[in-house]
Formats: sequence, structure tokens, C-alpha cells
Amino acid sequence: MIGRLNHVAIAVPDLDAAADQYRNALGANVGAPQDEPDHGVTVIFIELPNTKIELLYPLGENSPIQGFLDKNPSGGIHHICYEVDDIIAARDHLLSTGARVLGTGEPKIGAHGKPVLFLHPKDFNGALVELEQV
Repeated sequence: MIGRLNHVAIAVPDLDAAADQYRNALGANVGAPQDEPDHGVTVIFIELPNTKIELLYPLGENSPIQGFLDKNPSGGIHHICYEVDDIIAARDHLLSTGARVLGTGEPKIGAHGKPVLFLHPKDFNGALVELEQV
């Protein structure tokens, strides 16, 4: 069921400074900022040879990223994203094993324009997991 690692998401307190650090210090290919109002974030994707880094910055008053940054002012790893072929089949299988899907349980369209779901971190060793249909 689980596919390749799609990205590692890092919440950052200063999106421009983080993008500059990846661009200038690490020589990475850094994309443009992209607002995702349905998810309460502005994202920047950094392309790596084998995966992506997603920089997350709060967008709007109710951004879940703001709560994360309140607890972790310097930022940090927020979630990991794995690819799946069929997100509904993956969701149904996970629910049958006792895993909890966050939100309504229905996929939302993510930053790549594809359906995504998030899984409760208490069910995955403290890691927030995102699934993205490919």
C-alpha cells in the first residue's frame, strides 16, 4: 500500500529566511511560495534528487501551523508524506486496522493538486503522516 516518500514538511517561523537558507547555503532548487487556504498554510517546495522538502508557514488566524510554531518557536519537522495509489482504499484499510484519520476522513486537495489525508500521530510513533494519491 505505502509508496515512495513524497516529502518531509518543516514548519518555519520565517518562510523567506528558510527558503534563502536552502537556496544559498545548500544550493537547492527552491520553488515559489504557494498559498493553500484550505489547509491554512503557505508552502514552498524544495526539489531534491530523490524527494522534496515542504516548508510550511501559517496562513490565516486558524492555521494549524501556528499552534505548532507556538510550541516550537524555532520550527521543526511537522509531517512526512507517503504516496499511495488509491487514497480511499488506503484510508479504508487503515481504518480497519484501528488507525485514525484526521478531520472528516474525506480527502482534501493538497498543494500538489492531488487528494491527501492525514493520520493521527499517536497511531504512528508520534509522527504526523500525510498520504497523497499519485
